[in-house]
Amino acid sequence: LQGPFYAKMADTLQQIETSVEKTERSTKNLSRVALFLGELRDGLTMINMQSAFLITSKGYSEKQAGIMFFVFGMSQFLAQTPAGYLMDYSDKKVLLLGTAAVGTTLLTAATAFFAQENGGNLAFMVFLKFLQGAITALIPPGLNSITQGIVGSTGMTGQVSMNEKMNHLGTAIIVLVGSLLAFGLYPNIGLLFVVSPIACAGVMFYLQRIQPGDINHDAARGLDTPKVGISDRAYAPPANKTETIEEKPSFNFGFGGSEEATEDRTKVNSPLQVFRDPTLLIFILICFTFHLSNGTVLPLVMQTLAIANGRTGILMSGFCIIIAQTFMVASAHICGKYSGMYGRKGLFLLGMLSVPVRCAMLTLLLHIKQMNGESAFLDILIMSTQILDGVGAGIFGTMYVLVTSDISGGTGRFSLTLGLTTAAMSIGGTVSGYLGQALAEDIGYRQAFMILGCMSLLPASLYFFCMPETLSAEESQKAKNNAGGMGGISEDEEGDTTTPFGRFA
Repeated sequence: LQGPFYAKMADTLQQIETSVEKTERSTKNLSRVALFLGELRDGLTMINMQSAFLITSKGYSEKQAGIMFFVFGMSQFLAQTPAGYLMDYSDKKVLLLGTAAVGTTLLTAATAFFAQENGGNLAFMVFLKFLQGAITALIPPGLNSITQGIVGSTGMTGQVSMNEKMNHLGTAIIVLVGSLLAFGLYPNIGLLFVVSPIACAGVMFYLQRIQPGDINHDAARGLDTPKVGISDRAYAPPANKTETIEEKPSFNFGFGGSEEATEDRTKVNSPLQVFRDPTLLIFILICFTFHLSNGTVLPLVMQTLAIANGRTGILMSGFCIIIAQTFMVASAHICGKYSGMYGRKGLFLLGMLSVPVRCAMLTLLLHIKQMNGESAFLDILIMSTQILDGVGAGIFGTMYVLVTSDISGGTGRFSLTLGLTTAAMSIGGTVSGYLGQALAEDIGYRQAFMILGCMSLLPASLYFFCMPETLSAEESQKAKNNAGGMGGISEDEEGDTTTPFGRFA
């Protein structure tokens, strides 16, 4: 076939094929980054291992460990929103994410290397945790803004699910290796943290394979082209009443220099407009209260096993993480498969309601243990409650990113919004960590689990009564078509597939 029409069609098809190949290559590398990112993602997995290490091997008290990780969480909380604000504007997202991964690896190794017996240099260790908290604040908005920049907002459900599955799988492998090292090296288990540099090397190898041209920075910010045909149940962020688009940080909350919007560029909400969204504020409160109740449960479970069982307890505390991470892989898969078709709310509620059930089971098991004494069978049952952690934290870890993407659609402030929700999680987990350690030391582990279980009913109630369904009809229909074998390139997906394919209205 000849002629200008056929030549143009062939050229268009070639561009589509090249763009699809580029996206597939980028998403594969992104998934492998998530695999090795594992415990580096927010520092929390190795922090749980560090807590067990410091208490059992270095003679730290629960309150000393709690102070260290309280400072970590506060630092992460203070840096999280500025990190998201920076990530929205930066076109060096890969560099920033890589820097954060290297930085937190070095600080994890320094924690194990410099820790003195009985908290002899507690002030220095607190300083290390302060630095680590600030550096890790770049990781969640970095990974997720790169993801959205590659697949677009309507591709987020599948890719975030894949990222989370790979992340939890990587964490399980890392912790398994670390736990076996700790078992073999006990009581001098500091060398278990050698797994962090190995994981970091994998992150850097695959991160550098993501090319700058693979990331659409407008899509990464959540600047989606408005769509029609969105259902009434879909969430719509407050309308932007300005006619400007910011190209550089103004550092005065959206009132600085900017350029006129054009037909092919969507207007960007100022940070103050983002902060005035009532649904976002409710969701921030839900993120805070969920992690306030759930954040300290895993460390307390690990400590109940490690403190009484010495060398075997260290191995069992590691298996607590492995069990949870394994079931988190399944939870992330379910979220990716069904939340795009049937909505976010039902799955999110299921995850949140698993926490009070888990705490009730732990309260009962510890009561039986107190009545009947130590028992290997009871320890196994306590460890098995981590299955519910895999359900709760696994669903929450995937769904909070998707709901944040829904809420921020069209605002141009995805990373900023993610910074706000992640900051709420950080401060909730931070307060939870100190609260849980203090409760365990002052009134006992069983009573601590009882109180935390009652607290966990609050975020579930808030989400049920106050949060709307945020999934758009566009993404729901696309997910159902793909599930039914009707996938393919639609009208909205022709051309460069690295651009966003729609917006949530």
